[in-house]
Amino acid sequence: MKSTRKKISIVTPCFNEEAGIAECVAAVADIFRNELPDYDLEHIFCDNASTDRTLSILKELARANRSIKIIVNSRNFGILKNTYNGVLHASGDAVVLFLPADLQDPPALIPQFVKLWEQGYEIVYGLRSERDEDFLVRTARKLYYRLLSKLTYVEYPPDAGDFQLVDRKVHDAMRRIDDAQPFMRMMTFESGFRSIGVKYRWLARKHGKSHNRWSHMFEQGLNGIISFSGAPVRVALIAGLLISLLSILYAIGVVVFVLLGRIHSPAGIPTLIAALFFFGGVQIFFVGILGEYILAIYNQVRRRPLVVERELVNFDDPTGDVPNDKP
Repeated sequence: MKSTRKKISIVTPCFNEEAGIAECVAAVADIFRNELPDYDLEHIFCDNASTDRTLSILKELARANRSIKIIVNSRNFGILKNTYNGVLHASGDAVVLFLPADLQDPPALIPQFVKLWEQGYEIVYGLRSERDEDFLVRTARKLYYRLLSKLTYVEYPPDAGDFQLVDRKVHDAMRRIDDAQPFMRMMTFESGFRSIGVKYRWLARKHGKSHNRWSHMFEQGLNGIISFSGAPVRVALIAGLLISLLSILYAIGVVVFVLLGRIHSPAGIPTLIAALFFFGGVQIFFVGILGEYILAIYNQVRRRPLVVERELVNFDDPTGDVPNDKP
């Protein structure tokens, strides 16, 4: 007989997290034991080809606890693809899309998320109102997410990250989005449904340093803008028209001053050099913007899998095939 208990799936990506991975497992298990005893737990760990003891620790814990499931990638595919692949494997009535192994997003909020979900909200998202990180990084993040919120066609609340609990309906809608470069925190809001935010403090790491470098964050941020906004192309178009108009006005001004005898120099070499470098730089910049969109199209049409899985642990389907819900 099928159980009437609801299941909550939690997805945790990991890469070389041996110092804190057992603490993450224990923290989530304690919450479900003490605060959510009426719910079944499915804790999915997506290992991005760790080179330390992360995987061996997880396998040892999984042998004694089948609620712990492990996806082992054949190589490091990056945090976005790795996390979203784990989400695709989730089977719960509700899914916590992202709980970091270092617990910077506190699992203590999960019971509150579940309570709001039971009240009828299909998307319950965390709002990082405060951050325990360097001023420069904190400021850069805030500026970026406010820019993203203004540029995108999706109603996206600034400071919302991937730490979200979504209903099965939202999860099914996300699965139908065929995106080679998934930007998960925006996909939920693109799907629609009722949503509510919960403010919290984003904590500093307890163990080690983040593997998400500046170059990775820049790539992820650019992916968010390219995937959910046509604003860069439109800005390039408008800027190109304005620069062309200014160039025409400048040329007319030069002709007028020559006819009036105000310009006696036979050649404006400095002006010519400045204009050449300026317009050359503008063209390269605009071509770069177009190139990003072309690259996004190229990645989409190649139809590559999100990740290549080497091993699955404690999954009912040993093949690891993710059902195709796309039309």
